[in-house]
Amino acid sequence: MKPNSGTLVINIMNGGKAEAYEGVYQCTARNERGAAISNNIVVRPSRSPLWTKEKLEPNHVREGDSLVLHCRPPVGLPPPIIFWMDNAFQRLPQSERVSQGLNGDLYFSNVQPEDTREDYICYARFNHTQTIQQKQPISVKVFSMDSLNDTIAANLSDTDIFAKPVTERQPVLLTPTGSTSTKVELRGNVLLLECIAAGLPTPVIRWIKEGGELPANRTFFENFKKTLKIIDVSEADSGNYKCIARNALGSVHHVISVTVKAAPYWITAPRNLVLSPGEDGTLICRANGNPKPSISWLANGVPIAIAPEDPSRKVDGDTIIFSHVQERSSAVYQCNASNEYGYLLANAFVNVLAEPPRILTPANKLYQVIADSPALLDCAYFGSPKPEIEWFKGVKGSILRGNEYVFHDNGTLEIPVAQKNNAGTYTCVARNELGKIQNEVQLEIKDPTMIIKQPEYKVIQRYGQVSFECIIKHDSTLLPTVTWLKDNDELPDDERFLVGKDNLTIMNVTDKDDGTYTCIVNTTLDSVSASAVLTVVARPNPPFDLELTGQLERSIDLSWLPGDENNSPVTSFVIEFEDALHEPGVWRYQTEVPGSQTTAQLKLSPYVNYSFRVIAVNRIGRSQPSEPSEQYLTKSASPDENPANVQGIGSEPDNLVITWEPLKGFQSNGPGLQYKVSWRQKDVDDEWTSVIVANVSKYIVSGTPTFVPYEVKVQALNDLGYAPEPSEVIGHSGEDLPMVAPGNVQVHVINSTLAKVHWDPVPLKSVRGHLQGYKVYYWKVQSLSRRSRRHVEKKILTFRGNKTFGMLPGLEPYSSYKLNVRVVNGKGEGPASPDKVFKTPEGVPSSPSFLKITNPTLDSLTLEWGSPTHPNGVLTSYTLKFQPINNTHELGPLVEIRIPANESSLILKNLNYSTRYKFYFNAQTSVGSGSQITEEAVTIMDEAMASRQVDIATQGWFIGLMCAVALLILILLIVCFIRRNKGGKYPVKEKEDAHADPEIQPMKEDDGTFGEYSDAEDHKPLKKGSRTPSDRTVKKEDSDDSLVDYGEGVNGQFNEDGSFIGQYSGKKEKEPAEGNESSEAPSPVNAMNSFV
Repeated sequence: MKPNSGTLVINIMNGGKAEAYEGVYQCTARNERGAAISNNIVVRPSRSPLWTKEKLEPNHVREGDSLVLHCRPPVGLPPPIIFWMDNAFQRLPQSERVSQGLNGDLYFSNVQPEDTREDYICYARFNHTQTIQQKQPISVKVFSMDSLNDTIAANLSDTDIFAKPVTERQPVLLTPTGSTSTKVELRGNVLLLECIAAGLPTPVIRWIKEGGELPANRTFFENFKKTLKIIDVSEADSGNYKCIARNALGSVHHVISVTVKAAPYWITAPRNLVLSPGEDGTLICRANGNPKPSISWLANGVPIAIAPEDPSRKVDGDTIIFSHVQERSSAVYQCNASNEYGYLLANAFVNVLAEPPRILTPANKLYQVIADSPALLDCAYFGSPKPEIEWFKGVKGSILRGNEYVFHDNGTLEIPVAQKNNAGTYTCVARNELGKIQNEVQLEIKDPTMIIKQPEYKVIQRYGQVSFECIIKHDSTLLPTVTWLKDNDELPDDERFLVGKDNLTIMNVTDKDDGTYTCIVNTTLDSVSASAVLTVVARPNPPFDLELTGQLERSIDLSWLPGDENNSPVTSFVIEFEDALHEPGVWRYQTEVPGSQTTAQLKLSPYVNYSFRVIAVNRIGRSQPSEPSEQYLTKSASPDENPANVQGIGSEPDNLVITWEPLKGFQSNGPGLQYKVSWRQKDVDDEWTSVIVANVSKYIVSGTPTFVPYEVKVQALNDLGYAPEPSEVIGHSGEDLPMVAPGNVQVHVINSTLAKVHWDPVPLKSVRGHLQGYKVYYWKVQSLSRRSRRHVEKKILTFRGNKTFGMLPGLEPYSSYKLNVRVVNGKGEGPASPDKVFKTPEGVPSSPSFLKITNPTLDSLTLEWGSPTHPNGVLTSYTLKFQPINNTHELGPLVEIRIPANESSLILKNLNYSTRYKFYFNAQTSVGSGSQITEEAVTIMDEAMASRQVDIATQGWFIGLMCAVALLILILLIVCFIRRNKGGKYPVKEKEDAHADPEIQPMKEDDGTFGEYSDAEDHKPLKKGSRTPSDRTVKKEDSDDSLVDYGEGVNGQFNEDGSFIGQYSGKKEKEPAEGNESSEAPSPVNAMNSFV
């Protein structure tokens, strides 16, 4: 016995025999409360005996007969493992014909000549002793019928009977014998049933269960279906199992009746009892088995019938009933359930105690729980009688009741769905008749950890970059850890994987990065995860194993194996071919088939040495081409087709050039490709003229009349014959220049800028070519308003086809024009028609070339202007409109003045001083008014006011005033300093407010000063004609209207002298407003400075 232990050690390493310790052992543990006993432990020494010596005779067997080689191993403990080997320690091959049975014998359903050998050896391996025992080799000699007949013929006369040839035989069972047998197996064990049959051909074994099905998931077939194996058998597996051996000549069967017995097994094992004095209790011991086990009780290891009596107990079969127990009733009881196949033994301790309550959970234990999850608050207790448990919340809380809580028998309080308001202090109280005890625990509720931005499914091309996001939200008191997994395993140790705070980035993605990526967020209380799949796509791998089959003269079958799709399905296969005979190294398109197809029948042309290759196409792109197929040379034949795009077009007036597209090399169908060129004049009863030319693309026919139609055809031929008869095309001999000009040219003037011209078509014969159209040449002779000639610039308009009229747009008003018309063919232009003169009427003039406003005075402005650049007629007058803009940005009444056309300046008098005016100016012809230009200007104010504003900073009185103010402030500071030193108080702020700096006082309009102080920025000169801010907008607080209301745009214009007209002349003006319209009015100071 080991010290302080119940372990018994038997050591025979230093001598002694194992047989001396063979027997049944049982352990008993005892104290003052009782005695417990263990199950019986059987100790037996292992044995590996030698094979008994025996004389083995050689086995002589006819070919086709059955044979059994017996092993008969020695009986060992535990039983040995059997296997058959040869002298070279190689396992003998087994099959449906030759196999080893469960008893270790080697069965031959029928022997064959190759079974002849002298080293069939049975081995027995004893694992426990780690030894292998060998049986003596067995010799087998198989006689074939041919060799046996030769032997008989050498020794007997012709009249003797020879051996019969090998004949087929019906199946016969080698094991088990007879038609029925029985098998008993214990519940929970493995059931093994075996059927081995002889016969020729070798029989096939099949198993069925009569009246039922073989149990699914527990049935297995071994040894080439000769062994039926059912694991974990139960009583339901009892029944009749039939094995059927069948070959071509018949069948045989055997029925095995299986009975499943059972060693005892527990239904209810006795459990320990803890009772307080005066309480009642029961011990229950229920077991089952086949046959049904018997139940016996022991008390402290002694059969209960002879154990000391206890008036509080009563035995009732498998139950012991305790009534009003006392402390002396404590004992250990054993229940024994046994039948012929085994027994069960269980100990149960009946402990009679009187203990006040004890709480085993530590005091003030802190529980932290995630919101909306269960909270389990422990209150492990002990006491006898069993204490009652109550829970309270808070210091003075009431007892907890209701469906909101679950109270477990072990004292645990469960809050199924914990919320924030469940946090706090909970008190557990345990009480019985011997006392009371309580314990407090703390519950904190934490916000759940959430993934608010989960990783998403990504499809990325190979060598790209991909990023998975995993943005989390968690309780501020919990520290989360974020872990990324790939396919539920750690990320590869690769610098391409970059784990950020809330993302995972994979650089330079490869195919092996394909998989599922999981973001796992763990805290001490909870864990959340989210997954996304990354699919890496790429162009497909090229197809391979191209094979040509079904070779015919004009077709062949091509098959291939597709390469890896790289996660993007192949949509099509492109097949290309190379003609090594005519265009080696050049691959051309053959056909295209769907991606689900891996074969194609290809059409072939004669006299081509074909090689094929296949290209796979998916959404990402095209694969590399496959390796070329083997070459296939088709036979020669006459051409199948003639040249395409045959044309007959003359290059000179007396020839006809016949052109065509030559056949490609693989279209020639054979050697010696040539062309037969034929032509004849159309609509003339002429015979065809033909020539045969080499493999060229044109032929010139000379001496033809000018531009007459010809019928033309070109036929291919080679050494094997002609192509089919070609179709005819119509061509023309060469063109010449037209001979006649269009006649009866008429011009109809529609308006001042548009005219329509008519002419008569020329006769088609005089065109002498393909009529392409007519060209109208026209040019301006002079302007009728200025009577001055200038450089003549001819313009050309082309009118396609056989048109007899056309429109002449873009003419200048009030001008004289000339035009002529010419006919055009493929060779060029014909003679011009006589010049036709026409004139355009007057139009409205363009805007005056400039408008300048100069010499501003108190009540007058001088306006100067330039005549329109394009008067478009005879000017009749100018119109001037103007209106004032007051200080509230409103437009005053509109004044209109008509000015003679010969004037170029005007002095406007009787204007208001210091007032802004807006001017609108345009010119008129007899047709109407042209576009206007606008300008703004300001009359000046009184000179004294202007002088004061300009020179105020340099006036002596102003400098003296500033010095006086500075001196006064200095005196006040000194007085304040003296009074403060004497302890007095002086309201400096009030005095300073009363003597404010006059420089920042507003000036009164009645004394001639300005209403506000203007800094240097206000004295910058205005841009002429512009009063809007730099961003060309009017501030809302200054005006509710925009200058755009008056038609001013953002595009400036320049006068002819280079001066800037301003914003108001950028676009065609709106009509001037007559009433109260808004515009920005400048201050008088700025208005004056703009003219300084």
